[in-house]
Amino acid sequence: MKLIPFDMSLELEDEAMQAEYLNQVLADGDSEEFIRALGHIAKARGIAQIAKDSGLGRESIYKSLREGAKPRMDTVMKIVAALGLSLQTRPTHIPS
Repeated sequence: MKLIPFDMSLELEDEAMQAEYLNQVLADGDSEEFIRALGHIAKARGIAQIAKDSGLGRESIYKSLREGAKPRMDTVMKIVAALGLSLQTRPTHIPS
């Protein structure tokens, strides 16, 4: 029996699902997983379209989102914006 590799990008069918996935990854606080999640979402949407919408080259996006990459914050923000998403903060501890 041959196993088929799991491709997360095939599971990210719509924007709501993609946003929830990214929120869960952000909640975990793992920066490498965050970059990997952006890559899955970008693949689900189409790298060529993300490149067009972000003003970044396709190769630049691939390099920025590959495993072990440490992309600049401005690159990450361009990709996030091209995905039609936003990053927000909220207090983690609310005084009682």
